[in-house]
Amino acid sequence: MTVEFKSDRSRLPDRELVEAIVCMANAEGGELWLGVEDDGQPTGLHTEHQQLAGLAGLVAARTSPSLAVTVTPVQLGGVAVARIAVPKAQGEVSTTTGVYLRRRLKSDGTPECVAMLPHDRASRASSFGLMDASTQIVAGATLADLDPLERERLRQCVQQYGGDRALLELDDEALDGALGLTARLSDGSGRAPTLTGLLLIGREPALRELVPTHEFAFQVLAREAVRFNEFRRFPLLKAMDWLETNFRPYNPEREMQIGLFRVPVPQVEMGAFREALANALVHRDYHRLGAVHVRLDDEGLTISNPGGLVDGVTLANLLTTEPRPRNRMLADAMKRVGMVERSGRGVDKIYRGMLRFGRPEPDYRRTSATDVVLRLATVDADEAFLKLVVEQEGRQGRELPIDSLIALATLRDLKRLSTDELAAHIQREPVQAKKTLESLVEAGLAQAHGNARGRTYTLAMGVYKADGDKAAYTRQLGFSSLQHEQLVLNYVRQHGRIQRADVMDLCRLTEGQAKDLLKRLKAEGKLTLEGAGRAAAYVPGEEPKGA
Repeated sequence: MTVEFKSDRSRLPDRELVEAIVCMANAEGGELWLGVEDDGQPTGLHTEHQQLAGLAGLVAARTSPSLAVTVTPVQLGGVAVARIAVPKAQGEVSTTTGVYLRRRLKSDGTPECVAMLPHDRASRASSFGLMDASTQIVAGATLADLDPLERERLRQCVQQYGGDRALLELDDEALDGALGLTARLSDGSGRAPTLTGLLLIGREPALRELVPTHEFAFQVLAREAVRFNEFRRFPLLKAMDWLETNFRPYNPEREMQIGLFRVPVPQVEMGAFREALANALVHRDYHRLGAVHVRLDDEGLTISNPGGLVDGVTLANLLTTEPRPRNRMLADAMKRVGMVERSGRGVDKIYRGMLRFGRPEPDYRRTSATDVVLRLATVDADEAFLKLVVEQEGRQGRELPIDSLIALATLRDLKRLSTDELAAHIQREPVQAKKTLESLVEAGLAQAHGNARGRTYTLAMGVYKADGDKAAYTRQLGFSSLQHEQLVLNYVRQHGRIQRADVMDLCRLTEGQAKDLLKRLKAEGKLTLEGAGRAAAYVPGEEPKGA
């Protein structure tokens, strides 16, 4: 997707060069190598392209808006070629002759340039936040296409889910205006439904006719046999109610006693399910055909929606980036109704619904440029971990911060953790990761080991005692200092010498810990240092008499 080779042996026409650059800019950007064959063989620049000084200006002059590329001469295989760095266009760009192209991958994985159709352009603009399709009046829609029964459902949702109660005091017209369900016509002749209005309270026939991209499916597969498979085009509030009602029979729940309370333990936490479902329906790309799929199989629950992550949101910052809804008006309406997390941190709620029960964190790894795919594992809950979380939240009188919950889950899985390792899991800076771990130490849930340089963390001994598995605490701490010493001395006896890197690998110690261990063994006469620098190694020493 991000690398293109163009032969220049017969002088690539300027039109083809500019169109290839526009094509890349309207996708992910990348590098175009001029003077390189499709198989990667450099054959050099045509004589008319040897002077590259004006190439960037040519591209800027023949694109609209002007595209700034960077041209760098490169010597490859004894010939001169040009590396043209193409930025990702913030919006859409065309040639000055009005040609809109975008780059995509074919079914065989090779790239191609295709025409950028109007719905592609609108979809791209919405992914950059340059336009909000949910605020637009739907062509052909009238106020008669809004369903009074769905408007009443909306009011009931406000009461049931703790939405903005000020909405309950408004009449129908004021309610529609407050939530952006209708907008004034450009000629001032009245109001008409927006996309938000049709999606929330539209009549089903109107949705099928006027919003053909809206569709969702619920599928249940058991050992590859289809137990449930239905497609619907309900308005969103009815859709969520229908999906939740049909999902509950396949979501068994039991209870466990924790102190004085009985805590429900469902296969999938319903708050996380509802939030993931709402995210898929609200943030999908309504310019693209394709259904929102809710699929339950033997391995877990998968919720997917057409339209990749919006610009600026990646799998590496899902937990920390500011909310960037593709359909802002629709998202705001759903927040005010109470159907989604009002802070915009719905991903946190999904994570909490999984990790609190000791299950794996939500899996977004199958997400692509065209689809967001969320996988929730339906494995058995870790009752000991749930008990730990519930009791700690009871002591604090509030929910554990999501970073602390991730840290506890990661400590349980990895046994030992550094601040850098946790930083990657919570998608924050190491400073914040250290603060999170130290707060767990203060709460008696974690234990710190080592100095500031090589400091690591494990779950506290009390956690394992409460779980009835005292041996696990010993296992997680690894070898004692005496065992480390014996490992090193046995290694030296077998191999005649040992270096610091060998000690780090053998005993799973940090560089500082390995250095301290070797220094102590040398002081005790058990090892002798030979050489210096990278060649330094320790050999058997002569222990002092009486040692």
